[in-house]
Amino acid sequence: MSFFLCVVGMVMIVEGLPYFAFPEKMKFVVEKMLEMPDGSLRKFGFSLMLCGLLLIYMGKR
Repeated sequence: MSFFLCVVGMVMIVEGLPYFAFPEKMKFVVEKMLEMPDGSLRKFGFSLMLCGLLLIYMGKR
């Protein structure tokens, strides 16, 4: 459980860093994301998940 909490904490740090470092640019990115069709966002999210799984797999070897 402690490993899981550590991983979740690291994800939160990585996810929050752009909003802390570049808030004005992140507003622009979020506005552009709102204009994107749902299908494109799903493909992008799926690609990110696959890359994450690949990184986890490579890290476990």
